[in-house]
Amino acid sequence: MKRHLLGLALTTALFSSTALADPALKSDIQADYDANLGDLFLWFHQNPELSFREVETSKRLAEELRALGLEVTEGVGRTGIVSVLENGPGPVIMIRADMDGLPVKEDSGLSYASTAMQVDLDGEEKPVMHACGHDTHMTALVGTARQLLANKDKWSGTIVFIGQPAEERISGARAMLEDGLYERFPKPEYALAFHVNSMDDLGKIGINSGAVYSGSDSVDITVHGVGAHGASPHKGVDPILIASQIVVSLQSLVSRNIDPLQPGVVTVGAFHGGFKHNIIPDRVDLQLTVRSDSPEVREQLMSGIERIAANIARGYGVPDDLLPDVSIHNGESTPPTINETETTERVRAAMIAGLGEAAMSTKKKEGMGAEDFAEFVAPEHGVKGVYFSVGGTPPDEVDSAPSHHSNFFKITPEPVIETAVEAMTLAVLELAGKD
Repeated sequence: MKRHLLGLALTTALFSSTALADPALKSDIQADYDANLGDLFLWFHQNPELSFREVETSKRLAEELRALGLEVTEGVGRTGIVSVLENGPGPVIMIRADMDGLPVKEDSGLSYASTAMQVDLDGEEKPVMHACGHDTHMTALVGTARQLLANKDKWSGTIVFIGQPAEERISGARAMLEDGLYERFPKPEYALAFHVNSMDDLGKIGINSGAVYSGSDSVDITVHGVGAHGASPHKGVDPILIASQIVVSLQSLVSRNIDPLQPGVVTVGAFHGGFKHNIIPDRVDLQLTVRSDSPEVREQLMSGIERIAANIARGYGVPDDLLPDVSIHNGESTPPTINETETTERVRAAMIAGLGEAAMSTKKKEGMGAEDFAEFVAPEHGVKGVYFSVGGTPPDEVDSAPSHHSNFFKITPEPVIETAVEAMTLAVLELAGKD
């Protein structure tokens, strides 16, 4: 694939005034993009697959790693892949790339836009696009593997490369762990990952300690009532009225129950009840997403949801045997993604030394998006995690850039992939470098 002139100009402008720790690394990555990674990105972009349907995607990623002489295990956590590179004594470092696309029809206007269709887990055929940039993540994983193989004399340890399914359903990381990821393969001391960010300047690296993504829980509330004729409401117990009061009162959890300096979100995304103008139904179903940045706030929100639902129902005369049912979708929940402070600062310093201070983004965490990389670095595993971002949009277009998950989503791939490969390689050399 020929180099994009815009990408080259922006990359040069970003780094031309910076003294690089290893200029050869940058030129090697650029050469690899010209010869291999550009075409690989196009393939991933034009052949997206949905969560736990990444059959051809994982097959292609496995083929790329095997072509480098690495052994690959497929089918870990359904469609995930694992490849282990051993290079003497030293720390075990896991590098993860997520693989799935989204059920979105691409309207980006790109000449290489996806036209893919696929049957989803619900049995319905849907359009598919990489509307969150996972195609860049996989491409950079392969590029990083090439650079680490080419520089084996500079580091010592074991690298575990991960192709993870179903990040968009925040369930693929858990599936891989439940399939024995940390028992069947070397357990990492460190885990690394990155995400392209369409809302940041092209090639800018965002890396901060603490919570970089929020925890997310999908919650269902079934509100029970007693059905009646709409003209005789006194003969029943109206679950639509009760559910409406629950929706309104849930907003008090963030405004009045948790520390105002702690972030939290309770959003009711679906309200289903009734089927006829003049009939009071006997149930209403609510679907919520709950976001938090700490286990303590999460517990406050979850217990508060149960308390509000039950007591509002009681206030309307609902008997105890018909109180609302509150349930969490364990398959669609994840804790916050926390960057371990000491390791993050080490990696950040290495990136600054290699790429220059000008390459670092000043943007902080925005919003409360979730990321199931958190499962790999949850406290019970004792794995130190570092998750960073790479800007994907030219500076003069950032303010108008389509958001992730939009059908108009697009980024400039070459500088993103090259920067990600270089940053990830620098991180490994810092954590496993030879003295």
